[in-house]
Amino acid sequence: MTPYPVAPDADYINIEKVNSPGHYNQGSIETIDYLKSTLTKEEFAGFCKGNVLKYVSREAHKNGIEDLKKAQWYLNRLIQISEEETAKRS
Repeated sequence: MTPYPVAPDADYINIEKVNSPGHYNQGSIETIDYLKSTLTKEEFAGFCKGNVLKYVSREAHKNGIEDLKKAQWYLNRLIQISEEETAKRS
């Protein structure tokens, strides 16, 4: 038995494109993790915010719902960063 569907359906493929695209997992660390460890917290938050704007702005012209899901993914990361900072100040 294979660990993944032999003929994945469209939803499975779209989830992978949003949450863990193969082209961002070529080395020993995923690109987003490298960026988070390299950038300051403010820079990383700005990176996430910029990607939210990018994906929302292009969704009607490029990948539709897939781009909205990517924007949501980055927005969730941005929310997580903000919540962590708020918790540290409390």
